[in-house]
Amino acid sequence: MNTISIALAGSPAVTLPQGTSVESALLQAGYVPDEASPVIAAFVNNEVRALSYQIHINATVAPILHDEPEGQRVYRRSLCYVLAIAASRACQGRRLLIGHALGNAYFYSFDGEAATPELLEALKKEFSTIVADDKPIERGVIAYTEALTFFRSHRMEDAALLVERHNYSEVPVYRCGDFMDLSHGPLAARTGVLQLYRIEAFHDGFLLIFPGSRAPREIQPEHRSEMLFQIYREYKQWGRILGISSVGQLNRLTEQGQVKEFIRVAEALHDKKIAQIADSLAESIHATGGAGKVALIAGPSSSGKTTFTKKLAVQLTVVGLVPVVISLDDYFVPREKTPKNPDGSYNFEHIEAIDIDLLNQHLLALFAGDEIDVRTFNFKTGQPEYRGAKLSLPERGVLVMEGIHGLNDALTPRIPREQKYKIYVSALTQLNLDDHNRIATTDNRLIRRIVRDHQFRGHSATATLEMWPSVRRGERQNIFPFQDSADSTFNTALDYELGVLRNHAEPLLRQVKPTDSVYHEAVRLQTFLKNFTVIPQKLVPQESILREFIGESGFHY
Repeated sequence: MNTISIALAGSPAVTLPQGTSVESALLQAGYVPDEASPVIAAFVNNEVRALSYQIHINATVAPILHDEPEGQRVYRRSLCYVLAIAASRACQGRRLLIGHALGNAYFYSFDGEAATPELLEALKKEFSTIVADDKPIERGVIAYTEALTFFRSHRMEDAALLVERHNYSEVPVYRCGDFMDLSHGPLAARTGVLQLYRIEAFHDGFLLIFPGSRAPREIQPEHRSEMLFQIYREYKQWGRILGISSVGQLNRLTEQGQVKEFIRVAEALHDKKIAQIADSLAESIHATGGAGKVALIAGPSSSGKTTFTKKLAVQLTVVGLVPVVISLDDYFVPREKTPKNPDGSYNFEHIEAIDIDLLNQHLLALFAGDEIDVRTFNFKTGQPEYRGAKLSLPERGVLVMEGIHGLNDALTPRIPREQKYKIYVSALTQLNLDDHNRIATTDNRLIRRIVRDHQFRGHSATATLEMWPSVRRGERQNIFPFQDSADSTFNTALDYELGVLRNHAEPLLRQVKPTDSVYHEAVRLQTFLKNFTVIPQKLVPQESILREFIGESGFHY
């Protein structure tokens, strides 16, 4: 019998039969289970694997607990899988559709039918039964033709389209009893570990609620952003009208040579929405008797805020306003006054890294018709500079300022609310992989960031992936708490963009090696991007927000 060497950190390597499961390998290598923190998956040579995965090569293994970041991802994916099982049994004849995230929850709906109290009660009961039965969830492969037949006979057309896209002779799936779905990542080994969840009615659908990152061992009450829900709903409806709600449908359009027209429509929708925001801003100025106004633009990383600001300036000009753009970066405090992180590094995302007093003095002076000395910031010296330039607000002028703290009133405490027009910008894709598997908006932004960081900053994908958790923490602290205060919201996602970004991102992700700590993330993103048919970059208009990330934009940055 062939054998392999398995090593667990802090323990000597053991020799085991080839094909040993991850779960068995962990135990035989010396891991001691803790009932309070159950293992839900494991790192095997720095890749995330299900406990049922069979190891065939020498490997280093490490347990992934359900309350760790990667464990939480597996837990959420497993909840979605079990919900699909429950719906197939309790809601027969109905098509379950996963939607977007709302905090620590996913919105679900039934295609063409409201989720009635009776339907939800049956779904909850079946879900609870599946968990109580503690059934195994097993990964396997089936033949290409068998996969197509199964998914089409079960009204899972979007899954069938993905199978056709990959064209693999062996299709990876997960089975639980007589239910089967595509494998989009490791799942829990058994249904019984999925004890923490809640299903609640929401609008005409329902929420599948799961533990959050701050309290991974409990379900906590949470605010649901009605504003974001309505934005998502609008774009979902737009996708349905155009017949592009899933990656498989987008791929089919691309392969049929029809994606160029879809790109035109997507870009036209962007322009229309930006024009509507410009109209709304102009109306708000009129409503306040022509008083000075500052448009404050904020959103999470890689939302395309810079290009949005430039496109908004164009539309403001169209409605007869004169946009005057102010860079918040020019108001950093001197380096020696910059707040620091616990490790001693500078925290440039802290609101006190901005000279708030001076910023407010300048805004008030401009509103009063006065002239100010233009301040710039030298990032090499870490000091502000004045080079003799002056600035004043012309007749029908409107200030436009983009920055991380734009929606936080602590940035502009001396400016009356009626003189602020807040705009929240984010990339909220409406596409799903298939009926039961969503595309995380954070993944969309992360792929944008990887491409842009390499293109314009010379950063490797490894460097971007390593700093991404810190970026996300900053967003949760400085941006998301204030998103509901926005007067307007703009969705920068373009439903075709991942087909374009794939060509840029894949070579960068392949440079991340198995010895890098973020290798598992690179592998996950590569696997995700393989679902998309490549779309040529030349089809992207020069004024597109996507050009901010891939280059050759018609705007100057």
